Amino acid sequence: MADNSSLVGGESLRWQINEQVPIVQILVMIFLCINLMLITTFFKKECFYKTTRYILFAVTLLSDSFLLFMSNIMLILSCFRLTMPVWLCIIISVVVLLYFTVTPVTLTAMTLERYVAICMPLRHGELCSQKSTVNCILIIHGLSSVPSIVVLSIFFASASHSFYTQYRVCSVKIFILYRWQDHIRAGVFLIYTMLMCITIVFCYVKIMKVAKAASGENKSSTWKGLKTVILHAFQLLLCLIQLLCPFIETAVLQISLELFLNVRFFTYLTFSLAPRCLSPLIYGFRDETFFNALKSYVCFGLCKI
Repeated sequence: MADNSSLVGGESLRWQINEQVPIVQILVMIFLCINLMLITTFFKKECFYKTTRYILFAVTLLSDSFLLFMSNIMLILSCFRLTMPVWLCIIISVVVLLYFTVTPVTLTAMTLERYVAICMPLRHGELCSQKSTVNCILIIHGLSSVPSIVVLSIFFASASHSFYTQYRVCSVKIFILYRWQDHIRAGVFLIYTMLMCITIVFCYVKIMKVAKAASGENKSSTWKGLKTVILHAFQLLLCLIQLLCPFIETAVLQISLELFLNVRFFTYLTFSLAPRCLSPLIYGFRDETFFNALKSYVCFGLCKI
């Protein structure tokens, strides 16, 4: 009886994985196609790659596309328990961790750009020039690399040389050899979370004050900017909740493997895929200039076909 039960449980889990993986593949492909279409539209018009908010928007699209692609591969490898050398997993995980952090940091930078545009319009051209934007992108990647450097440093200090030649299922959790390493990683992300939340709240309060004082066309533009900040805040919240997912999944794994697969599937859809599909919504479809360029590009493509 025990053997039959075990067999039925194994078949159930295999069916569950076989059902969930294709759903994720379809969703990832849809989001990647949309992102590719938006990135192509971005490079079609010169005004887009000379404007700060559109450049930062393109950075989020590229970052999200890369992250979706790589995390999807890691998900497939994990589901089917496929192993690889630890040294190769380290390289992949560090890059994934970098771009996992790039998106929320870029969203914070985009919120600051909206704050400058609405609350300091006379200085917007000076502070958000093309040169400043390039520097901003370098700063974003520099700040985003700090968690990767911290995690990597404590891992190198703790792992033995033989560990790098072993074959393991690739996951960011491979870096966590001791409980204190997990605490340090959580502390770093908590500091980032607090700083980003403070920045979002500060920008929201300042823009709200300007929105109340504005009138006519100015008021409409300001309220639109405020809605953009709210959407950024919601997107950022989903990205930040994703930081807590590994702790939840670890606790659930102690209860049941089947429940763990369900929870991981839900968290991947809600806190990994969902925030990445909000970027096209905020600047791709809500922005009139970009949306018109997108429509023009899509129609031209259809006519050409």
